[in-house]
Amino acid sequence: MNAQHIERIRLTGTPAGHRARLAEFGDEIDPLQREQLLAYGLTAPQIITVLQQQPMTVVLCEHMELALEHGVAQHIWVEGE
Repeated sequence: MNAQHIERIRLTGTPAGHRARLAEFGDEIDPLQREQLLAYGLTAPQIITVLQQQPMTVVLCEHMELALEHGVAQHIWVEGE
């Protein structure tokens, strides 16, 4: 059995147009904000598509566009799909 290494990167490092699998939220994200993100469907291992990185990070998650401040997006870890 081959173990495949999957690299985790910050959501802010994912180029627009790319799909990624949500891996985890960093501990730096406020617990209330974490609950809000989960309520919007941002849960591991959800597949998201990055729509833009400027002026905010905008992702498509289950037919819903979510705009995230870079201060939040930099603490969301994803894996390439």
